[in-house]
Amino acid sequence: MKSLFSTLLLVSLPLLIASSFFLADAAEAEAAAPALTPIVVGSNCNAMCNKRCEKAGIFKRCFNYCCVCCSKCNCVPSGTYGNKSECPCYRDMVNSKGKSKCP
Repeated sequence: MKSLFSTLLLVSLPLLIASSFFLADAAEAEAAAPALTPIVVGSNCNAMCNKRCEKAGIFKRCFNYCCVCCSKCNCVPSGTYGNKSECPCYRDMVNSKGKSKCP
């Protein structure tokens, strides 16, 4: 029983040490990352996304994703739905599941 405990201790100790270094690196990277507030690049993303999402069922989620896409693509398609061919960058952004990221 003592050998089992000591083996588990020896195996888990390097994992704990490695994870603490990983957490420290992640904290530094997170501190260096900018906040997720919409950035206006050459156009008024807030106004365009407000117009785009005015009829959305969940306005806040639509607005937040729209602002992320607008800040990266610097464009928002006209209207409240569709018309994504007007902005290929906006149209082609996908989430981790392969679905359209931009509303």
